[in-house]
Amino acid sequence: MRVRKYVKELLEQIGEDPRREGLRKTPQRVEDVLSFLTDGYQQDLSAIVNGAVFKEKVDDMVIVKDVNFFSLCEHHLLPFYGTCHIGYLPTGKILGLSKFPRIVEMYSRRLQLQERLTNQIANAIQEILNPLGVAVVMEAAHLCMMMRGVEKQGSTTVTSAMLGDFREDDKTRNEFLRLIEK
Repeated sequence: MRVRKYVKELLEQIGEDPRREGLRKTPQRVEDVLSFLTDGYQQDLSAIVNGAVFKEKVDDMVIVKDVNFFSLCEHHLLPFYGTCHIGYLPTGKILGLSKFPRIVEMYSRRLQLQERLTNQIANAIQEILNPLGVAVVMEAAHLCMMMRGVEKQGSTTVTSAMLGDFREDDKTRNEFLRLIEK
């Protein structure tokens, strides 16, 4: 990565001295943190699942709640963070529970829009399991809204992606929404 060079130039452009004691290691730190925060581009869905799809005679709703996530807004490169709730209706196959947070993490560690992120998670689970339905609800605070622009602290954004029975059947969707309420 050549990020260090650009961070040094950026520091100079805003009027700072990159040779100052507190800033000397900042270009390397920024490069390291950007590499970490965007490592989702280097990950592959099949490698994350790693064969953890199991045949099981289960057809009741499965929900994984309160999966914490953080991401970077692609418009401002500022963080947004919150929780993700995932539900699905199995058709004889289930996914190892640890894979749900790993999927959330893979997609959230990319430059993102919350709306796209929500749909990517839902579509990934649909692709892996081909269940009767998938539901994903994400609630997040966006620093781009809190620190700049409208400067509204405490505001959150909620997005959802409903596939299959969760989209088509009000009763199923409402059961999921009721079960994820805090």
